Amino acid sequence: MGSVNAINNKTDQTVQIFDRFYSYQQSVAADEYDAVLSYFKSVFGNAEAAANFTVSLFRVAQRSNIPVMTLLQQIQGQSGPQLTASLAYFLNGVRSATTLLGVKVATQPNYYVAHNIRI
Repeated sequence: MGSVNAINNKTDQTVQIFDRFYSYQQSVAADEYDAVLSYFKSVFGNAEAAANFTVSLFRVAQRSNIPVMTLLQQIQGQSGPQLTASLAYFLNGVRSATTLLGVKVATQPNYYVAHNIRI
């Protein structure tokens, strides 16, 4: 009898996750894309990180209905760590509330809910 949750060992699960993650598509103006990408390249110096942050900023702009150039003006002048924290803030606003990016402080569970959990 087959299982619904059968794992295909011939397929790399990590690749599937990233394929679904990067399957994001959006049409953007070339000049805006170049401006955002060049800014991130100047801050990070790594082309791959700059490209990932560029896509993230366009995602945030689309989901929040804020022009990407407005968001870019808000984050310009920040250092790499400040920029990472700012973008984590924006991304947390459009992500599921169950996962938070860039949060180093452990969240405290509700006392009454945690009290009722038995191990």
